[in-house]
Amino acid sequence: MIYLTLFFLSLILTFIIKKIAIQKSLVDIPNERSSHTVATPHGGGVAIAITWFTGITYLYFTNNIDDTLYFALMVGMVISIVSYMDDLYELSAKLRLVVQFLVAIVGLYILGGLDKIDFIFFQINNQVFTNISACLIIVWFINLYNFLDGIDGYAGSEALFLATVGYLLFGGTHFLVLFAAVAGFLVFNWHKAKIFMGDVGSTLLGYNIAIFTIYYQNEGTSLFVWFILFGVFLFDASITLFRRYKNKESLTKAHKKHAYQRLTQLGFSHDKVVLLAMLVNIVLFTIVFLSQNVLLALFISVAILHGIVKFIDHKKAF
Repeated sequence: MIYLTLFFLSLILTFIIKKIAIQKSLVDIPNERSSHTVATPHGGGVAIAITWFTGITYLYFTNNIDDTLYFALMVGMVISIVSYMDDLYELSAKLRLVVQFLVAIVGLYILGGLDKIDFIFFQINNQVFTNISACLIIVWFINLYNFLDGIDGYAGSEALFLATVGYLLFGGTHFLVLFAAVAGFLVFNWHKAKIFMGDVGSTLLGYNIAIFTIYYQNEGTSLFVWFILFGVFLFDASITLFRRYKNKESLTKAHKKHAYQRLTQLGFSHDKVVLLAMLVNIVLFTIVFLSQNVLLALFISVAILHGIVKFIDHKKAF
């Protein structure tokens, strides 16, 4: 019952925020780098954030979430607030990055750090290396989720997928809260979107996935499992950033070179791109579920994702 209540809370809040955004002219105006063609309200991620923090706080007071995980996730409130301010006032990239690193450090401290990086055949236990790596993972996940929030329903659907497989693999009720919080918003964000998530939602989702990755590694599940499950976003964002760096492009300048963006340029509708991404996600989950060796699963997953990107390259040059 609580999860249905949270779904309707997210749904109602999204509707209210959409109305307020239209009244206050808080809309995204299309430009040459946009994947949408009409002015659309933004800030819908506020509904996700309010519902999410309400839900996990309910779990905390009913003893249905680990205290360490709860407090680490609650640090994400800082990311949401700063990102919402950025949605409204366009904060400097340096300020945002400083806040992200501070949040990453605090969240990581609450989790007790990253105890090891498990490569199956060997482990890295050096705490300096593991914790620097963990901090960078958190900051990168925050930003890459924001980068991939560019077409209707894409970021929200990815969150629903990760919440679903997270629950299937680990059983944590926090995944059900995440599902409900995002599902209510997604009703208004599916193609054609009536409201966008904004940085307030995308950065929070990225932070949450990073915290799950580190928390479950400390619980005994290799962080590479989450790398695979998050592979569609992680691979697209990482390889695009690398290729732009290699081409000596400005990394802070907006662009339309991600794989999903090039698919829309080829004429694929937003909902078709989302459905194709979900199909790939199901394949990645199947690999994780069936594989006895996480490194082999990682190798197979990277090979599949690389093949998909090369196919898109052939259809639409980078």
